[in-house]
Amino acid sequence: MNQKTLPLKPVFIVLATIAACVQMQGDIITKEHPNMDHYALDYDTPTDPDLQSKLESVDANLRAKYGLTTEQTAVGLMDLQSFRVAMIHPDRMEYAASVPKVSILLTYFQMHPEAATNLDKQVRHELGMMAKASNNEMASKYSHQLGMKKIQEVILQYHLYDTNHGGGIWFGKHYGRDTERMPDPMSNLVHAATVRQLLRYWLWLEQGKLVSPEASRTMKEIFASPDIPHDDIKFVKGLDGRNLQILRKWGSYDTWYHDSADITGPGRHYVLVGLTKTPKGDDYLADLAAAVDDLMSAKPAPK
Repeated sequence: MNQKTLPLKPVFIVLATIAACVQMQGDIITKEHPNMDHYALDYDTPTDPDLQSKLESVDANLRAKYGLTTEQTAVGLMDLQSFRVAMIHPDRMEYAASVPKVSILLTYFQMHPEAATNLDKQVRHELGMMAKASNNEMASKYSHQLGMKKIQEVILQYHLYDTNHGGGIWFGKHYGRDTERMPDPMSNLVHAATVRQLLRYWLWLEQGKLVSPEASRTMKEIFASPDIPHDDIKFVKGLDGRNLQILRKWGSYDTWYHDSADITGPGRHYVLVGLTKTPKGDDYLADLAAAVDDLMSAKPAPK
C-alpha cells in the first residue's frame, strides 16, 4: 500500500523553526542563569536590588526583635540558581572563632592533592570531626601538621584574605591551648572572617575551584560526613525539618556566634553567612536561616 509522505521542503522548514525556538530559549536561559563555572563574586559585583531589600528587611526585623544594632550583625546571601547576591557589611572583619577551620581543610588538600581520590578512612573521619563537629583537638592536630605559615600562604594564594579589600579569612592561632600567635595585619585578630570571603569559599567549593574538582568534591563529602551528626544550633536549628542538605562551618566564642552554609533543597540552592557579636547570636542565626529559607523557597508571584 502506498503511503503519502510530506514534501521535504516543508519538513525542513518545520525542523529549522523548532531548532531556532530551542536555540532562542537556550539563549534566554543562559542569560537568566549564568553558568556556575563562570560566575564570580568580586569586590565590584553588584547586589541584586530585590534580594538586597528583602535581606535587609529580614535583618532589620530580627535586630528589632533581639535589640541589636547594625554593628552586631553581618549577613550574606547568594542564590546559586539565579546567581543573585545580597550582602550586609560584607567586608567588615569579625573575630570568627572556629569558622577559619575551613582554611585548615583547604590547606590539607592543597598540600596532599592525591588525597582527593585516595583519602585514608581515618583521616577522612578526623577531618570530618574538625569541619562538621568543629572538634578543636582534630583542628589542632592538622594545623600543626601543616604549619600556620603554610595555612596562611594558601589563604593568600586563593585571595581569601586581601588587605586592600577589608581582609577576609585568617588563621593565626592553633585551636586549644597554644602560645603560637600570628594575628592578621589589619585587625590584629588570630581567627577572622568576612561575609564576602566566606561566600567566595563556598562558591568556589561548588565550582570545583578549591585545589581541583576532585578535591572540592571530597571536601564537600567531608563537610557532609553523614556518620557525624550536626550540632543542632544556629542555622541547623532554624532549618530543622525542612528536608535540606546543609554543608556548614559554624563558630562560637564569648559573644561571637557565627554560621556559614551551603544549603540545598527542593527548588533552591544558596549560600548563607551570618556573623554576629551578641549573646543572642544563636537565636538570631536560627531565625535568620528560617526566614531566608522561606524567602528562597517562595514561588514567584503570578504575573
